[in-house]
Amino acid sequence: MTGDVWLPYHVDEFEKLPDGPGYRYWDGEREFPGDPADCLFYVVPYMKGPEVSRRPLSAMTSVQVVQTLTAGVDHVEPELRDARPGVRLCNARGVHEASTAELALTLILASLRGVPDFVRGQDREEWRSGFRPALADKSVLIVGYGSIGAAIEDRLIPFEVARVARVARSERTTERGPVHPLTELPRLLPEADVVVLSTPLTEATRGLAGADFLARMKDGALLVNVARGPVVDTGALLAELAGGRITAALDVTDPEPLPAGHPLWHAPGVLISPHVGGPTSAFLPRAKRLLVDQLYRFVNREPLRNVILETGR
Repeated sequence: MTGDVWLPYHVDEFEKLPDGPGYRYWDGEREFPGDPADCLFYVVPYMKGPEVSRRPLSAMTSVQVVQTLTAGVDHVEPELRDARPGVRLCNARGVHEASTAELALTLILASLRGVPDFVRGQDREEWRSGFRPALADKSVLIVGYGSIGAAIEDRLIPFEVARVARVARSERTTERGPVHPLTELPRLLPEADVVVLSTPLTEATRGLAGADFLARMKDGALLVNVARGPVVDTGALLAELAGGRITAALDVTDPEPLPAGHPLWHAPGVLISPHVGGPTSAFLPRAKRLLVDQLYRFVNREPLRNVILETGR
């Protein structure tokens, strides 16, 4: 095989990569490591932003595979709309489930039990005791029931929740019960104490949690977003938070990074983490296993995993 693989990790960081392609290290630096036209397999740098991720793509005239290290592909997909037919875009399914599900549970528990208030009290040496909501006996609605949504449910079960409802683009049945289509949201939202967003960002989900969605949530409900910021209409959320009717825990925001002075920072009842669902100690070993497996499949002309789309189809 003649051609290059662009990796955001050095070759010596892997135990063994398949022979054949040339391996070039590129993690978003200004200078490219070689001619992008020679790249056959492009591994998108992690956490470098859409502009960096897309920068070499227009010159990668021979690329066959674009592999992200994220579950979502919205940061590179637009650049592939005009790509030649046959380019496969693959995501990192299997890499982020553990970390993102952990964070979703952390945000739920921290919000319900009032942990941010305890931290503020500790800063002021104030003892802030009292009754707080528990996750036990709550009804949870997971919007976006892919591998991350399923991993979140896995971690909810030991907390004795009363019920878990699942929503995805298409209706189906799982071992745990039915997965409802998005059209069922108006009926399901008023029943949920906690609503978790873990859906990909697509044209169908952009602004999904808008004014009508939020208005249908029950009084006192908690909205948790570990998906993408634009899945939530920030203006509509601010309006609901200002009235104190619902609360929110957000790992992602729109805009992002959230700029200083933005009203979301100080909105009542909101907990914000800085998009840290994926980057944990669990990321790198899983990412490297995925890349090694994908590269062996690519070199041996075997079916790739996690193909989200193929251009021209």
